Amino acid sequence: MKRDILIRPFVTEKMSQQMEAGHYAFVVDRNANKVEIRKAIEQRYPDVQVKEVRTIVVRGKRKRQMTRRGVLEGRRASYKKAVVTLKEGSEQIDFFENI
Repeated sequence: MKRDILIRPFVTEKMSQQMEAGHYAFVVDRNANKVEIRKAIEQRYPDVQVKEVRTIVVRGKRKRQMTRRGVLEGRRASYKKAVVTLKEGSEQIDFFENI
């Protein structure tokens, strides 16, 4: 059974600046390795050639909120992030083409 490796693009102000240099970030499946991430990106974006993949597991933050009924405590979910560097001369990825 094939699983979805790429969950969604990770677009922030900092990553928007790095996109000009050919660096793109994705939220990926927790069990995916670098080789699987590279193949998934090259399959989803056919004109793109991946030079390097870096991964990091981002731990969920603990959150606390004061309400009338007392203190609510919880956590944000943890996730795995992959930063992908494209080869020189490779086609750029456009996340906003279908908007």
